[in-house]
Amino acid sequence: MAGHFRSTRERFGGVAGTILVLHDTTQLSYRRENIGLLNKGQRSRTHPSGHVPLCGLSLHSSLVLTPAGLPLGLAAVKFWTRQAFKGTNALKRKINPTRVPITEKESLRWLLNLQHATALLGEPNRCVHIGDRESDIYELFCAAQDAGTHFLIRSCANRRAEDGTTRLEAEMAEVPVQGTHRVAVRDCHGRPSEAVLELRHRRVLLLPPVAKQKQYRPVEVTAIYAQERGTPKNRDRIEWKLLTDLPVATPAEAVEKLCWYALRWKIEVYHKILKSGCRVEESGLRTAERLVRLVAVCCILSWRIFWMTMINRIQPEAPPTVAFTELELDLLDQLFPEKTKAKAAPALGSYLVRIARLGGYLARAGDPVPGNIVIWRGLARFTDLTLGYALGSRIVGN
Repeated sequence: MAGHFRSTRERFGGVAGTILVLHDTTQLSYRRENIGLLNKGQRSRTHPSGHVPLCGLSLHSSLVLTPAGLPLGLAAVKFWTRQAFKGTNALKRKINPTRVPITEKESLRWLLNLQHATALLGEPNRCVHIGDRESDIYELFCAAQDAGTHFLIRSCANRRAEDGTTRLEAEMAEVPVQGTHRVAVRDCHGRPSEAVLELRHRRVLLLPPVAKQKQYRPVEVTAIYAQERGTPKNRDRIEWKLLTDLPVATPAEAVEKLCWYALRWKIEVYHKILKSGCRVEESGLRTAERLVRLVAVCCILSWRIFWMTMINRIQPEAPPTVAFTELELDLLDQLFPEKTKAKAAPALGSYLVRIARLGGYLARAGDPVPGNIVIWRGLARFTDLTLGYALGSRIVGN
């Protein structure tokens, strides 16, 4: 993936302003005993261990994204497997997890990807690394400061704060509501509604865990709490607790950080394309080494599908040559000829709609913009057509 990483850095350099780096982990399940363990699996009376082990690969991705939602590429990828699965809850009964060095935990992947992505992109002050509650790791806060970059994560732990006699939740409970923010939501039945979020933010000094207070320094962060007013019907109450090293002085700046964190879902969409679109879990390869090579290639392909979907929404007027070769453009013109002669050459959005039509998109006047599913279906079919066209030209001639 080295070539893709270099291209990501080039695209990053061509965009000004703040860039988001989304981090998340997904699991790729395979029914192979020699691949590696994901977890202990389902109970079984016949298996020697009492469970049918679930085998596969774990993948931790770092996706570079603009605040407008355009994916620029991957900045880091880490694969790993387990030789044995002990279980987190069972482990907590034997040892205190906070006393285990981060280098001996799987959580180290968050730090490694942050460091790799920061070194690759080369401008750490422009990057904001975003993660869910699993990324609420004190060592990650310190690693981000050491690298000169920024973070925005969803809080999970009620950490020690200020002088050590209080906790983060207690500090934030004293902060009055400083503004509101309205968001459109849907309940469990799909009915649209509006939620009113009460915003509170405060600069807080966090202290390291007691077991590691000699190894790590205190970290000053901004805590942003967005909690829905009242109790909604037919859905869970919205309650976001975010931590960032960036300053937040006004409710508008707090809303900006909320919007950035809302884009974290984009990496979930990317993993969906990898699994459902590229269908990497359906591979018949028998070893972890071969599967890793296949998944690495599919990671690049998944990003391209995602990029084509999003650039059609953000920059549909871009020149089509940024996504297609001259041969591909000529073939699309033949497959979908224009009914009327246009004064100007078709833009990128026109060609991406044609790709979506190959995937089942009807392109009616009231239809929404094509999504990832019709793009990946259309791109798969178009790839076959392009190969057939190229091979036919060699055999028969132009």
